[in-house]
Amino acid sequence: MGETLRSRVRAGDPAAFARLFDEHARAVFRHAARLTDHATAEDITQLTFLEAWRIRDRVHADGESLLPWLLGIATNVQRNVSRAARRHQAALARTRPQDPVPDFADDVAGRMDDAERVAAAQRALSKLRRGEREVFTLCVWSGLDYAAAAEALGVPVGTVRSRLSRARARLQKLADAEMQNLRVAAEPATAAGQERGGRPMASRSPQGRNR
Repeated sequence: MGETLRSRVRAGDPAAFARLFDEHARAVFRHAARLTDHATAEDITQLTFLEAWRIRDRVHADGESLLPWLLGIATNVQRNVSRAARRHQAALARTRPQDPVPDFADDVAGRMDDAERVAAAQRALSKLRRGEREVFTLCVWSGLDYAAAAEALGVPVGTVRSRLSRARARLQKLADAEMQNLRVAAEPATAAGQERGGRPMASRSPQGRNR
């Protein structure tokens, strides 16, 4: 992607935006899905390109790929969507009780292990600070270099470096903790007739129990 396309995007050329969408919509969607979920990522992708059209005159005249610019917009859109979702959930919680959640355990028993591992990874990522999570998804999953990620987020390159370093260290510890929780949860329950610690409970006669 070169200067000509940048100029056409800045000028609001519909054909240029169609090309921009064709080239980068998938990358924007993947980035949004890593920060949220697939259903929300579809909305974020659409909102990202609508916002890109609205602020097209802010595209820098110099540069190569417009992907960092789009991912920066997607990151901001995701922040706004998440804030709106939290406000909506809080409003629902104030107005009505939570509906009971159906038990689908029997339907997903065969896929539980993989699903739990994916969920554990997502929980670990969600526990990172927002800035660390955004830098990690941009640099590690979307493949941006430090400079491109800095452009996307509007922060200095040094900030990207330090956030990514902290994110890697914290994510490893969080992922290990989540996997340990999975292993503990998967252990069989204490057998009937045994005390904690593995010692069998002493049998007592009905007379002894009544004393």
